[in-house]
Amino acid sequence: MKIAIINHYAGSPALGMEYRPYYLAREWQKKGHAVVVISASHSHVRTHQPQVSSSLQVEQREGVEYVWIKTPPYEGNSVRRIFNMLIFVIKTWWHASALARKYNFDVVIASSTYPLDIYPARRMASACKAPLVFEVHDLWPLSPMELGGYSKYHPFIATMQMAENYAYRHSSAVISMLPCAKEYMMAHGLAPAKFFYVPNGICRDDWNQRKKLPPLHAETLQKEREKGRLLVGYAGTLGLANALYSLIEAARILQEEKVTFILTGQGPEKENLIRKTREHHLSNVIFLPPVEKAMVPDLLEAMDVLYLGLQNQSLFRFGVSPNKLFDYMMAGKPVIQAIRAGNDLVREAGCGYTIEPENAEALAMAIRKIKSLPPEEQKKMGEAGKQYVLKNHTYEVLAEKFIAVLTRLAQRNEGR
Repeated sequence: MKIAIINHYAGSPALGMEYRPYYLAREWQKKGHAVVVISASHSHVRTHQPQVSSSLQVEQREGVEYVWIKTPPYEGNSVRRIFNMLIFVIKTWWHASALARKYNFDVVIASSTYPLDIYPARRMASACKAPLVFEVHDLWPLSPMELGGYSKYHPFIATMQMAENYAYRHSSAVISMLPCAKEYMMAHGLAPAKFFYVPNGICRDDWNQRKKLPPLHAETLQKEREKGRLLVGYAGTLGLANALYSLIEAARILQEEKVTFILTGQGPEKENLIRKTREHHLSNVIFLPPVEKAMVPDLLEAMDVLYLGLQNQSLFRFGVSPNKLFDYMMAGKPVIQAIRAGNDLVREAGCGYTIEPENAEALAMAIRKIKSLPPEEQKKMGEAGKQYVLKNHTYEVLAEKFIAVLTRLAQRNEGR
């Protein structure tokens, strides 16, 4: 099959997030499918941006073919981000027919976080007489409404709602990363038989082709370990959404115990979190700079316990699929998950404890509980998570689930 993935934020190991389109494309290519990723030249989630000089530029990058749509730069959630979105959607719509003639796709996937790319995707699919698939990362516009407090009558929200409803009505199938979103989608026009669940996961090659930690990280962790301290790790963005203030408060509660908290990463709340540790005179919290993606396996495996948290938001009732969680599980370490969601992968895997979000007392109690376990029990808990990921959440497994849906759609389309 020839497969198009339209994803505004698509990246690669060299460019940075978002990785899912790249990993799926690579797995499908191994099975003999041809894949083209259509993406914007500028994305706020990438570490590096591709060098794009024309309105549309084709590039082979790390074994995957990309079509870059030139879009203006922006930072954060400014008005320029909305302008960037609109330019990407308009330009992709404009080039849709030409891309359809060039590649003659068998399936077209609309896969950006926001739903506006469903319009150019449908135009492209119609030109190819191909099935249209809508892949849902987050529920838009419900996410900005519930997290940002926007009214449903706001012009931006109303526009997004029209696009989401359009996507559910006109797609041949919907692939959701959120396991509990089916009823919500049905309320917005989705036929039940069109719903499929394919979550996030890990790429095993990232764990086989790893790099050693920088001296600063390796020496810091070694010194704490030599003191006989339990290392509680967090790796990723230091932002409000990640519920890290409760982690600092738990460190205050456990200040007299042999526990050290290691926060590795960068983000808008880093300075505020550092200021908070200083206010409490905490010597058991260490902030380390972010590391390359290839160094993450060594970083996580150096910890004893790994923490993952999200703010207490009703939006998560539809389920979550955090990439960070699967990396944590793959590291083979016990996980403490402070998330209230419609699903609970930690409990399902038996790899740690799920606690109430933003509850420092519950977090401190969970850390004490793991610390009290014999080493063999801690290891058994961590190994349960690793085996769960290898069975259910590698990109080999996920790509197979996804392509099974696409194959059925393509065969049905040929029959017509």
